[in-house]
Amino acid sequence: MLQTISVIGAGTMGNGIAHVFAQNNFRVTLIDVHASQLEKALQTISKNLERQIAKGSLSEEQKKNTLSLIKTSTDVSSGVRDAALVIEAATENTELKLKIFKQIDEAAPPDCILATNTSSISITRIASVTKRPHLVIGMHFMNPVPVMKLVEIINGYATKKETTQKVIEITKQLGKIPCTVNDYPGFIANRILMPMINEAIYSLYEGVSGVEAIDNIMKLGMAHPMGPLQLADFIGLDVCISILAVLYEGFGNPKYAPCPLLTNMVAGGYLGVKSGEGFYKYLPGNKELVVSDRFTK
Repeated sequence: MLQTISVIGAGTMGNGIAHVFAQNNFRVTLIDVHASQLEKALQTISKNLERQIAKGSLSEEQKKNTLSLIKTSTDVSSGVRDAALVIEAATENTELKLKIFKQIDEAAPPDCILATNTSSISITRIASVTKRPHLVIGMHFMNPVPVMKLVEIINGYATKKETTQKVIEITKQLGKIPCTVNDYPGFIANRILMPMINEAIYSLYEGVSGVEAIDNIMKLGMAHPMGPLQLADFIGLDVCISILAVLYEGFGNPKYAPCPLLTNMVAGGYLGVKSGEGFYKYLPGNKELVVSDRFTK
């Protein structure tokens, strides 16, 4: 069974992935070109482990063991040299991912599986820049990684069944639930989710209803834990528009075109939680949902 892994990208998804692997006794090398980002990631992992201790789901000894299994590196080539599995969790940018996969293909062991945490970019396209397309696969974790059970496993056109089976087994080792899909724009999660979010934004844009009402209808009527506008803020409106662009380009269907309101908000820097304001305002220390002033006039 795979026991040594490397994670490329120490942002929200990368540090979450490193966390769950180390907590399940995998040796992890967390890689990022910025040393400050690696330091921040370790602090985040430590805080999240403390939350688990506070809830009674983890002991101090388990926290200590988890952190001891994570080492960091600012060099991709040396960081993947001993890996049996590499998971790329960099920014959702096609050219960046292609560059990273060329690099890890050259440096990782020949039988190492190369996975990407992309939520929308073609696995087949990513695999095409490597000499091992049969060992390239998608492992789309959900945010927050330590909490969410689903991992969307995406087969590229050339992914071998043996590769898929190994990744399914390792996903189960993490206590996650793997769901396998094929490589078409948006896969399943975002192919269904993003049009719903876009339609919610259109409903606001066209004055059908307000922010709170739209979200409450979906929460109270459809049993969604979070309304689509709040979820868009949580994902990041820039990420939403990027995924819609992939769907629009991949299918050529105007139903995937982003709502003009979403386009304007992203252009203006209103990206949701990460920027402090989207459909809601996110104030330090305030856990109450506060609708943005732009939608209360």
